[in-house]
Amino acid sequence: MGEDAQKAKKIAAAAYDYENDHRWADYWSNILIPPHMAARSDVIDHFKRKFYQRYIDPDLMVEPMSMTGSSQSASSSSTNDNRPRPRTSGTTARTSGTTATAASNPPPGRWDSQTILFSVNAWVFVVAVLAIIPLTPKNLASRAYRLAFMGTTCSSLYSLYSTYGKPRAWNMQALQVYFQSIIATKDFIYFIYCLTFVTSQLCLKFALIPILCRAIEHVAKFLRRNFSRSNLYRKYLEDLCVWVDSNTSTINILSSHSEIGLGFLLIVSLLSWQRNIIQVFMYWQLLKLMYHAPVTGGYHQSVWAKIGRTVNPVINSRAPFLNTPVAAVQRWWFR
Repeated sequence: MGEDAQKAKKIAAAAYDYENDHRWADYWSNILIPPHMAARSDVIDHFKRKFYQRYIDPDLMVEPMSMTGSSQSASSSSTNDNRPRPRTSGTTARTSGTTATAASNPPPGRWDSQTILFSVNAWVFVVAVLAIIPLTPKNLASRAYRLAFMGTTCSSLYSLYSTYGKPRAWNMQALQVYFQSIIATKDFIYFIYCLTFVTSQLCLKFALIPILCRAIEHVAKFLRRNFSRSNLYRKYLEDLCVWVDSNTSTINILSSHSEIGLGFLLIVSLLSWQRNIIQVFMYWQLLKLMYHAPVTGGYHQSVWAKIGRTVNPVINSRAPFLNTPVAAVQRWWFR
């Protein structure tokens, strides 16, 4: 049964549409092998199976590329005619014994997109915690606050690029189609979120809570996927990563509460000398997008429903004159 399952997985891997997956182009561009090997179909098929194992089906078993020296290829082909050949479901690899190690084990200096995102998000988590800790010196906390938003801005942009690529053309129609495909994604939402605060003079450490939630979720998933066999991970990080991975809904609810609370804090900030009307307007437009976007809408809608159940009875009983402006705001919100 196990061999049949692996055979089915290899058939699925061979039939996968790699050309329409943006991650494959990024993955293949990071593979450094000699040009004469990069043109060989068996080498390409091998790395396609490794890509399929990494991103699509981790249970797929990929055999290492078994290479033999070029000097042995002629003699082995003549002697192997009289020997039973092992049956393989993949293509047979050939030639170049020393380059096999370089092809199957990429140099450690080359990172794929997931490793880059993990590194940036881990860095964001560290500087965000540093900015929140009360004992951190004021100048260092202020720098860490800005760096956390800048890091999340960069990781969101890179994630959008690695997933959706770039616009097919730089005219208005192509840009409109491109932005329509990314505007409801979580990466784009957090990109706009970070831009709203990284360019503002107002320092609200409360705004770092969604950044921390996003960073710890990405870091935990990467650690579970890539370091599950590490003794250090099993001893110190496994329980925390398992909890984060199994409580993503709780983390998203916390993030939604803080994002909506931040909107009301920005309204209150209009009474201070650091007020920024444009920032408040942009942020409430972003909250409206979060309410309607599928990736965040469920959590935001539940929070707003709780607010409505609490506030509406008070307005109806004690301040009925507010019903008209509230209705006008609701019409704008649901447009």
